[in-house]
Amino acid sequence: MTELFTLANLVDLVLLIALQAVLGFDNLLYISLESKRAPLDKQRSVRFWGIILAVVFRIVLLFLLLNMIQAFQEVLFSIHWQGVIDATFNLHAVVVLFGGAFILYTAMKEILHMMSLEEMDNEDRKAKPIGFIIFWIVAMNVVFSFDSILSAMAVTDVFPIMASAIIVGGILMVVLADTVSEFLHKNRMYEVLGLFILFLVGVMLLTEGGHLSHMKLFGNEILQMSKTTFYFILAVLVVSAIVQSRYQKKLTKAKKKAMLNANRA
Repeated sequence: MTELFTLANLVDLVLLIALQAVLGFDNLLYISLESKRAPLDKQRSVRFWGIILAVVFRIVLLFLLLNMIQAFQEVLFSIHWQGVIDATFNLHAVVVLFGGAFILYTAMKEILHMMSLEEMDNEDRKAKPIGFIIFWIVAMNVVFSFDSILSAMAVTDVFPIMASAIIVGGILMVVLADTVSEFLHKNRMYEVLGLFILFLVGVMLLTEGGHLSHMKLFGNEILQMSKTTFYFILAVLVVSAIVQSRYQKKLTKAKKKAMLNANRA
């Protein structure tokens, strides 16, 4: 146990906490948007228990990956349809592809809902069972966990250090979840931004799953979206949303001023 308390392990712990914070952003965004499907008075509880259970399952996944990494990389099945699709799937690829497809579906469904003429108030939408919502929060957390855990394994192989970073990351998510949800509720434009970010995350996971399975579609190899590309597009989306928001506020202010001048005249 004394070997745990070394300067090297402390540095690794700080790096892993920072890694959890950065890679946990999209996870927190998903949790905030998914919790909106619960009744209003249950949303905070859904976020809390969703994160707590997700942290537990993330630690279990970490343990499994450390001890059974080979099982996640063994071939499960292959598809060879000449000229159409060629791929070899392992468990890792299947989980990532499923997660990417589900997140893409969720983001598109919510975007289409916003484009409809329905009211945006949460009370007007049919609430989903709490257990169902928590299940998907935990399931998607496992998908998001693969990247952070594999990255953590590149930093250290000390289980208590990695588990501690996951727990600290979970505490940060619990602290920030309500703030993020309230911000998105008050600023609907940024809620739209959040959905497009989730859409981007879904695309990134699909390309990662395609890369892991060495997939070729119509003779074209699926290349994984790099983290640099992802963060560049993310930055462009955020800047565009901020500019649009400020421009909209100026337009609204100008219209009010024009109406005031017209009434005075």
